[in-house]
Amino acid sequence: MSLDIHALEESFDVVAPRGDELMNEFYSRLFAAAPSVRPLFPADMQRQKTMLLGALVLLRKSLRDLDAIVPKLRDLGARHVAYGALPDHYPVVGSVLLASLAAVTGDAWTVRHERAWAAAFEVVAATMLEGAERAELEAVA
Repeated sequence: MSLDIHALEESFDVVAPRGDELMNEFYSRLFAAAPSVRPLFPADMQRQKTMLLGALVLLRKSLRDLDAIVPKLRDLGARHVAYGALPDHYPVVGSVLLASLAAVTGDAWTVRHERAWAAAFEVVAATMLEGAERAELEAVA
């Protein structure tokens, strides 16, 4: 699968200066869409927001060499198993992320950006789920 790198970079660069707003929007939407996931997170969300924004920045910096971050994404997926994340959570997170990006980006958000981010999230989620599956198999062994 090829990603629309230009659309991803362009749209992220528009939203990046508003990272705090993006994180607030994302978690507000996530907890509204899936209140059952709220207990998986700490009461003080500042560190969590910083980590997610950092992961998005890393993704932005790695778009032209995604192979370099595959091990990190697999490790991230494995860690999420321990946090209680389930495969069913990933589509919700993806749709909430896209809605949050669109909301914060405003009129600068386009159908091209939407498609690019949906494709990128699909790759990220699939890679994280590989790591999650591996962690679950190791836990059973």
